[in-house]
Amino acid sequence: MGMVGGGEGAFIGAVHRMAAAIDGEIELVCGAFSADESRSQRSGAALHLAADRVYSDYADMMRLEAALPASQRMQFVVIVTPNHLHFPIAEAALESGFHVLSDKPATLDLQQALRLQEIVKETGLLYGLTHPYTGYPLIKEARARIAAGELGVIRKVTVEYTQGWLAYAEEAQGNKQATWRLDPQQAGISGCMGDIGVHAANLVEYVSGLKIAQVCSDLTSFVAGRQLDDDGAMLLRFDNGARGTLAASQVSVGEENALRLRVYGNKGGLEWEHLQPNTLWLKWSDRPTEMLRTGADYLGVAAAANTRVPMGHPEGYLEAFANLYLAFAEQVRARQQGLEASERAADCPGIEEAVRGMAFIELAVAASASEIKWHDMPELQPTATETDHV
Repeated sequence: MGMVGGGEGAFIGAVHRMAAAIDGEIELVCGAFSADESRSQRSGAALHLAADRVYSDYADMMRLEAALPASQRMQFVVIVTPNHLHFPIAEAALESGFHVLSDKPATLDLQQALRLQEIVKETGLLYGLTHPYTGYPLIKEARARIAAGELGVIRKVTVEYTQGWLAYAEEAQGNKQATWRLDPQQAGISGCMGDIGVHAANLVEYVSGLKIAQVCSDLTSFVAGRQLDDDGAMLLRFDNGARGTLAASQVSVGEENALRLRVYGNKGGLEWEHLQPNTLWLKWSDRPTEMLRTGADYLGVAAAANTRVPMGHPEGYLEAFANLYLAFAEQVRARQQGLEASERAADCPGIEEAVRGMAFIELAVAASASEIKWHDMPELQPTATETDHV
């Protein structure tokens, strides 16, 4: 793989590299880690890359890598830049013949996401989006049990993702991560909801199998001087008539990455927390609550396929992230060999999730600014590429 972004001082780039390396299936061979040439070269040297495979311009990287023999060039591009660069880099990569795996959100706005969807369809190349919380073994188990009807008809979904790291004006103190995430030119029209609320929305749809159909939104910015939201709450209506709530906050003092999901049907419910990812609770009205644990023999095929170590050994964020990388790598390999991707490989967020995520972010902001209570999610038709598990 090649990487754009993720150089010195970047947080998520290092996470991506660790996740990609866990299974030994992916090699980082090149990168444009910074637009500053010296910084990009220092980053590449620290990663033990040859100087001639380290670039300061992503367009040069696409052109020069494409000119290399197939046995040497990168096969896919990982995008870990601020949001405003996601679309132009993805466009350049796809049009140069490279598959793309991008950090979320996919683009700066919905218009770009829809154009990206067209480019993916036109090129026929693979596109993946890193919503890593879908990679946890017990999230796979929760999804499978709901799909099998164990909880019955889903009635209620509650999800929350709270952090406290932006409770104060970190951007005024030179915090690089805070600065770009709160800059509309780099982050887009939403701060908190675009950064972590979209993860919560994606997780809800992934696990429940339902689609958000309508929202009622209330976003705010508590820290003076901010142009983008740092807190928000939403009411949700789903396509089967179920109701839900979604809360996202980056000003909840003392919280770390407190992602919590609860789903209730007419037969039972379940609960999962990111801070205790190896435990899934199943709740019933006619028998005791059950505790499921990662690595146990009683879990299903999907959970087992995404588990690496025996029961009792914690698997966490990096392993969940790595599950997406492994699935995407298997897609690339299947494409290279002219084979159909396996069910496991296909279970990786793609262009459909990319478009829905941007639609969700824009709807959350628009609904919050409106006096109208309920707002419909736009109808987003999947492309032929999406139905082919890309």
